[in-house]
Amino acid sequence: MYNEKGKYALEVCFSPLSWPLYKKEPAVIIVTDIFRATTAMCAAFQNKVKSIIPVAEISESIVYKEKGYIVSGERDGKTLDCAEFGNSPFNFMQPRLQGQTVVMNTTNGTQALKMVRGHNNIVCIGAFTNLQAVCNWAMEQKQHIIIFCAGWKNRFSMEDTLFAGAATRYIIQKGEGTFHTTCDSAIASADLWHMAENNPRLYIEKAAHRHRLKKMGLDDILDYTLQLNTHTCVPVLKGGEIVDISA
Repeated sequence: MYNEKGKYALEVCFSPLSWPLYKKEPAVIIVTDIFRATTAMCAAFQNKVKSIIPVAEISESIVYKEKGYIVSGERDGKTLDCAEFGNSPFNFMQPRLQGQTVVMNTTNGTQALKMVRGHNNIVCIGAFTNLQAVCNWAMEQKQHIIIFCAGWKNRFSMEDTLFAGAATRYIIQKGEGTFHTTCDSAIASADLWHMAENNPRLYIEKAAHRHRLKKMGLDDILDYTLQLNTHTCVPVLKGGEIVDISA
């Protein structure tokens, strides 16, 4: 996996606390929060949602609610009082959401998006469900790629890192020499994915956040979030909204 050849570099940032060490411009930033934000965003776009407005503060969600927007949101898995529903991917499959703009506020994912927005970077959304689609699109941009794991409250997370490993291996292999990595976290994430890929559902039983979800009764999304390449959407942050540019 390690190599020094290739015009464009690939790196993995394991948590938001490490972001200042990886921040580069211009670059393509693939933000991932597997349980549940980015998987939910992909589900929304597969359901033909028009756009998603990611916000980080509860006060922002309240303002959008007062303006008549559909608001989803949670903190620590609990639906916000101002939200119509939380951030399970299943929430975004409702037919009534087709063609609508939804405001989303999450514990980790939208916080990570806040950190990378507004800079001279291209920001896109990655999940296992759209892995190939988002990686292919990212490679087409011919820029440095950083996979940014939202983590759990600034900590390393197993599920986001597994995605980073799967994406790293795909980009290095499919890039056919265009991309390279000498990044330890990228190499480590790829090694972790190598151990997990034959049965990611079993491997994820080791993950702390898997058990947090179980305690909250929110682990019905596990099988769905670990499906590979079931979606073709490529959600990209444009201004203050996320839109599916594959549509």
